[in-house]
Amino acid sequence: MLADVVLAVHLAIVTFITAGLPLIWIGAARGWSWVRIRWLRALHLGAIGFVALESLVGIACPLTVWEAALRQRRSPEGFIQQWVERALYYDLPLWMFTLAYTVFAAAVAATWWAVPPQRSRRA
Repeated sequence: MLADVVLAVHLAIVTFITAGLPLIWIGAARGWSWVRIRWLRALHLGAIGFVALESLVGIACPLTVWEAALRQRRSPEGFIQQWVERALYYDLPLWMFTLAYTVFAAAVAATWWAVPPQRSRRA
């Protein structure tokens, strides 16, 4: 069960990172103020930056390692777990992931300047 929780958290992080970039651009075009919230944008940039950095230095994702250890390398048993695992894990060469993560991180960083976050307006 704990492996499924780790998988769900992993999926949430992946969704936050991947959906965040297009939502920022769509939100900027539509005038959505939440896409300019500084702490949210910093969290987004930090998350993909961490993923790209760990890939560049050859470190496996801690959530992937933890889930595999909890499952003792068994396949997930439920339908939802199998679907989520297939969506998250691809059988491709590692260099392709490193390239994709790095390019995506660069796009998120460029978006910081193209659609700048606002400083908080505290009294």
